[in-house]
Amino acid sequence: MEVLYVIRRAKLEDMEKVMEINKKELPENYSSDFFYEMLNTYGDFFFVAELKGDIVGYVMSRIETSFSFSSSPPFFLRGHVVSLAVSSGFRRMGIGFSLMRTSHEEMKKHGVKEVYLEVRVDNDPAISLYKKLGYSIVRKIPYYYADGTDAYMMSLKL
Repeated sequence: MEVLYVIRRAKLEDMEKVMEINKKELPENYSSDFFYEMLNTYGDFFFVAELKGDIVGYVMSRIETSFSFSSSPPFFLRGHVVSLAVSSGFRRMGIGFSLMRTSHEEMKKHGVKEVYLEVRVDNDPAISLYKKLGYSIVRKIPYYYADGTDAYMMSLKL
């Protein structure tokens, strides 16, 4: 059975459902102010997955200016995937993959050549998804999360 979902830009009226998914599915819960700020500032990179009129996942990304001693010009744009979540009943259907691909494509249109993210070292399903997308582990960040869990920083060249 094929599941038909739509990936689209997040809208103001999606935020309550997005925050509900975040709270239910992830140990890292952002404030409502943070979600609204991300939508207002980085709305081009904030996508939701909609299935039969219901939001079942989201990806929230932003573009940052980074500095490199080894490149010219020394400043470049780098994408940062801040948060990805899919409701538990809708996982393993390609929704997370599609959300990430859509985010990558939009970042590419804005001149981004590299994307990074942080992921809990014990989140094997997410790490597997990111590797499937082409990400590689750059380094381990000790005690990154509030509960003391380490994170992997993962990176992808676009």
